[in-house]
Amino acid sequence: MDERRPSLPPAVAEVRLAVRRALATLPAGATVVAGLSGGADSLALAAALAFEAPKAGVRVRAVTVDHGLQPGSDEVAARASRTATGLGLEAQVVRVQVSGEGGPEAAARSARYAALVDAARAASATAVVTAHTLDDQAETVLLGLARGAGAASLQGMAAASEVGGMLLLRPLLEVRRATTRAACEADGLAPWDDPHNRDHAFARVRAREKVLPVLERELGPGIAEALARTAAQLREDAEAFDEMIEETIEDIVAHAEAGISVSVAALAANPAALRHRIIRHVVAAEFHQPLTRVQTLEVARLVTDWAGQGPIDLPGCRARRIGGRVEFTAR
Repeated sequence: MDERRPSLPPAVAEVRLAVRRALATLPAGATVVAGLSGGADSLALAAALAFEAPKAGVRVRAVTVDHGLQPGSDEVAARASRTATGLGLEAQVVRVQVSGEGGPEAAARSARYAALVDAARAASATAVVTAHTLDDQAETVLLGLARGAGAASLQGMAAASEVGGMLLLRPLLEVRRATTRAACEADGLAPWDDPHNRDHAFARVRAREKVLPVLERELGPGIAEALARTAAQLREDAEAFDEMIEETIEDIVAHAEAGISVSVAALAANPAALRHRIIRHVVAAEFHQPLTRVQTLEVARLVTDWAGQGPIDLPGCRARRIGGRVEFTAR
């Protein structure tokens, strides 16, 4: 009689391994809040967490956010929560109001993250865990490229970052969407397919269903993986630049009345890429506002192409050159 254990389906093994590696970064006894929409990605994540978390000494609470944007969303949320309970996880449904500010996608995302962070704090959790996949990463990079948003946007999502002061983990960023669906099938889980994920009114859906397939067909397979690799390489570059900025900025920045000032000579002595990053860093750190490339270049002209031009209005502040310094003051 053959008493060998049946082999684990490859998709299930891949998702579990990714989750195991993420949980290994947490202290024993930690609690995590996992976002669970009921879709294939989050169901595969929940199933893997249910298997791996007890071995890692981690407690998991699955939180389903009901945005109330579609008829029957309450039943979809309840079904996802029941599935989590069936997997042996603590489960919770949170209903939120979506403001609509910044567009429906951005507003829903903001409301969802806020709800997950609130749930994590209420549970004294160490981290929030989401089910973003390699495909989500590729779409993010592609959309950033289309906007001309620069390297910061093309870095995509990090496997570990921060949201609302809480650690945010994305264990599945190297896992394909097809793999999470196969894992659900192997585990006997029935995912919910969100109609919004097929609505071409959303740029992300168009990128997923129209743009990426054309790129794969015309340029060859592996486009999604290539975009994800690009994001990883740019994040490495950004980390190196950030270290250089931290080493440089203390010597060239000084407090000014209602703001901050930067040495013109020091900015001029740096390569353009580092100079521009210092300008963006100063505005973001002092005034909590991002600068576009056009705005950054206008400020840089106060250093490299000075002809007596007047102050430049920026988000949250104003930049002007005074003698040998560029001064940023609140507007």
